[in-house]
Amino acid sequence: MNKAEILVLYYSMYGNTFKMAREVYQGAKEVQGVSVKLRQVPELLPEDVLQSNEEIRKGKEMQKDVPITVIDDLRECDGLVLGTPTRFGNMCSQMRNFLDQTGNLWQDGSLIGKPAGVFTSTASLHGGQETTLVSIMLTLLHHGMVVVGIPYSSVELLSTNTGGTPYGASHVVGIQQPYQELSQQEKTLCRILGRRVADIAVKLKHT
Repeated sequence: MNKAEILVLYYSMYGNTFKMAREVYQGAKEVQGVSVKLRQVPELLPEDVLQSNEEIRKGKEMQKDVPITVIDDLRECDGLVLGTPTRFGNMCSQMRNFLDQTGNLWQDGSLIGKPAGVFTSTASLHGGQETTLVSIMLTLLHHGMVVVGIPYSSVELLSTNTGGTPYGASHVVGIQQPYQELSQQEKTLCRILGRRVADIAVKLKHT
C-alpha cells in the first residue's frame, strides 16, 4: 500500500513554532501508512539582521538541520500542516511570501481535496492566535483543501489556560526571556493535530 505523505511546513524565528512543528511531526508519525516530512519556508531577513540578535541566532541554530521547502513538496503531499508565528493577528511575511508563490498549484488543482491543519504561537495570551489560524485557512480554502481542526473530544481544549483552539494548535510563548516552553497540554494538542491530518489523509488516499 502506498504511504500517504504528510508535509509539516513552518516558519520560526526564535524556535518556538519549530518546537510545535516537531510535536505535530511526531503526532503524524504515529499514524500507520504515512511518511512525514518536516520542512521550513525560506527566510526573508538579511543574514546580518539574523546574526545581530542572540535569541534569533539561537533559534536558527536549533533548526539548522531542517531542509528548506520547495513548491513541489506541496504538490507531492497528501496532507499538509502549516505553522507560523503571529504577526499582528496574521501569518508572518515569510509564510505569506511562500504561499503567494503557489499560483501554479492553484491553477492545476494540485491541492484540491487534501486535508490541511494549522498551528501558531504568540507572545501573549490574546495575541491573535485565532485570527492567525483563520488567516492561513483562507489560502487553504482557495486551494480547495479540506481544513482539519481539533474537536472538543480532545479534552485538553477544555482545561488548557495557555494555547489550544478548535481551529488548530497554539502556544503562548510569553514576552520575557527565556521564553516559556510548550506546556504538556500544548504538546498534546500539537500531536493530536498531526495525527488527525495524517489519519484523514490515509483514509482519503485509499478510498
